[in-house]
Amino acid sequence: MKATVVAACLGVVGLMAAASPAAAQDDPALISIGGGLYDQTSINPGFLFLRVSQVDKHKQAADFRGEYRFGNSLLPMIEPYAKLKPWIGAEATSDGAVYGVGGILVDVPLGPFVFTPSFGTGLYSSGSGKNLGSPVEFRSMVELGYEFENQSRFSLGYSHISNAGITTTNPGSNILSVYYHVPASWLLGQ
Repeated sequence: MKATVVAACLGVVGLMAAASPAAAQDDPALISIGGGLYDQTSINPGFLFLRVSQVDKHKQAADFRGEYRFGNSLLPMIEPYAKLKPWIGAEATSDGAVYGVGGILVDVPLGPFVFTPSFGTGLYSSGSGKNLGSPVEFRSMVELGYEFENQSRFSLGYSHISNAGITTTNPGSNILSVYYHVPASWLLGQ
C-alpha cells in the first residue's frame, strides 16, 4: 500500500511538471536560491506534519537549495486569490546529504507579500548527514515573501522533510531558510 502511495505521488509530480503552457501565465517562472539551517531545533512546533523525533539525535548542517518554480497556474479559476503551480528543485547540506524534489505550491498574494505553502516528493541520500529512514522523502513548507516591483522576491521559509512513516525509521528534519527568487527571464533570456 505504501509503495502505491509513493508511486502515485511521484506520478502526480511528474504530470504537474509537464503541465501545459496553455494554462494562465500571468506570473513569471522563478529561479530560486536559498540557504538555511538543516535539522534546526530552535523552532519545533511538534504537531501535525512538523513533528520531529525527540528520541533520535539531531544533526544540524547548512542547507543549500535551488528551485525552478513554473509560472503556469494549474487552476486559473482560483485567480486572483491564489495560484497553484508546479516546482522542481534540489537541496544539499554541508554534511553531504542531497535531495531531488518536485511538487506543487500555492502562491497567495497579500498586498506586496506572498504566502506560499508547498508540498513535494523526492529522492534523498543522507551522505554523512542525518539518516531520515528512506530514500523517498516528502517536504512540506510554508513561506512568506516580499515581492518587489520587478517581480523578484525575498522570503523566509520553514520546511519539514520526513518519509511520512513509510518506514519504521522516520526522525524527520525541520529547516529554516531564506530565499531569493528572480524571474527566469533574467537568467535564461526568455
